[in-house]
Amino acid sequence: MIKRRSIALLPGDGIGPDVTAEAVKCLNAVEDRAGEKLFEFEELSVGAGEYLRSGDPLPDATFERLASFDAILLGAMGLPEIRWQDGTEMTPQIDLRERLDLYCGLRPVKVYSAEDSPLRNGANIDLLLIRENCEGLFFARHQKVDPSSDEVRDVMRISRHASERLFHRAFEHARKRRRHVTLVDKANVLPSMAFFRKIFDEIAAQYPDIKTDRIYVDAAALYLVQRPDRFDVMVTENMYGDILSDLVAGLVGGMGMAPSGDLGDQHAVFQPSHGTAPDIAGKGIANPVATILSAAMMLDWLGLTEPAKWIEGAVEQVMSDRSLRTRDMGGNTSTVQMGDAVARHVRGAA
Repeated sequence: MIKRRSIALLPGDGIGPDVTAEAVKCLNAVEDRAGEKLFEFEELSVGAGEYLRSGDPLPDATFERLASFDAILLGAMGLPEIRWQDGTEMTPQIDLRERLDLYCGLRPVKVYSAEDSPLRNGANIDLLLIRENCEGLFFARHQKVDPSSDEVRDVMRISRHASERLFHRAFEHARKRRRHVTLVDKANVLPSMAFFRKIFDEIAAQYPDIKTDRIYVDAAALYLVQRPDRFDVMVTENMYGDILSDLVAGLVGGMGMAPSGDLGDQHAVFQPSHGTAPDIAGKGIANPVATILSAAMMLDWLGLTEPAKWIEGAVEQVMSDRSLRTRDMGGNTSTVQMGDAVARHVRGAA
């Protein structure tokens, strides 16, 4: 009998509850196929909706509970109209990354059908973008700003400790893939990025079996469009990773196809890369595939490698059927119908 894993569910705001429900449906299908109970779920309230209820998007008591779970599955958080006084949105998902030290952001993208990519050369896209999660340009987000100021500065922080552990993770993932790591930086202009590259070079020397490249972030955007198949593992700073995550998602069909995992040494949060899309919340048309694939990433992190493959294989089978596409990908399959289709394949009953 496999030890049951405790999973915190944070459906969040907007379409978060819609897509989280389909991921849980697929995890239940994993249990059906395994023939035993594998998970203990507990739903907790975090996000803009929780702020409206309690005045805090991530209450301290909730955070303390979250730290006790084996893993966290998150839907989406924040609403455009719910903001702090300085004009920024509430982002408890970023608070979780920082407070749980989830420094390694994994953003895998894979095209399942060449027709889903807007690129004529997009048939072989299969890459992993790794984003540093706890410093970089995001480090400045907690600064207090005088609203009457004529100038505001954001400071990018790059530390040796954070960079070294990030690069080790990148090379370890590359060993499980095609043994190629590309560093994305702006070392030709920014001293912080030159320092970032220097540390990368030091760590790369410890992995002589891994091929490496170093490119500037603007060139990376160009090459991702021109030759996306050249990339295996890409590793970069926080803000650059945030921007490129959306770009690579667009190459394979959109944000609804882009899962993610934020990993630390003790804790991990898994969520789709997309936002809350409040304009379509509750309408049953959101694409749940990114959240379902995030759940598969969670299983792999928990050591349930074979069940993770069941979900990944089910998604691949479903996406091979061109008639099954949600509205964001040009089809009319509903959120529930897509979740049902994946769950059937997970069970092996398609």
